[in-house]
Amino acid sequence: MKISPLDIQQQQFKVKTFRGLDPDDVDAFLQSVAGEMEELIRENSQMREQQSRQSRELLDFAEKERELRETLLSAQRVIEEMKANARKEAELIVTEAELKGERIVADAERQLSGLKNQVEEIRRQKIQFETSFKGLLESFSRQLASDEHS
Repeated sequence: MKISPLDIQQQQFKVKTFRGLDPDDVDAFLQSVAGEMEELIRENSQMREQQSRQSRELLDFAEKERELRETLLSAQRVIEEMKANARKEAELIVTEAELKGERIVADAERQLSGLKNQVEEIRRQKIQFETSFKGLLESFSRQLASDEHS
């Protein structure tokens, strides 16, 4: 059975003629108890309100923490994806550079081979020229010698 401050204030006691209580003292005590009870009810209500507010704040903080964790996990996933993409891109760049380097070396080797062929051709032409020139000189020399004898 719940008793309210109003119940305490309105409580009436039977008065006995023999050894009874002083009604004024009883009323004063009841008023004091009712006031204390009102204060306790008010404090209890305030504490419940405060507890409710703190419970809501706690739920808000828990929700914010959950959101922060999700954001952090999402950011970590994005970072890992970016690292993986960067690694793939770096590997691709290295592969392309290696292929380009191989093409450059192959082109250089072809050019070197072509230059060697040109040098050989020039040497052959030089030998041919020298041989022809010597033949021409000998021919002129014979002609000069035959002209001197005649």
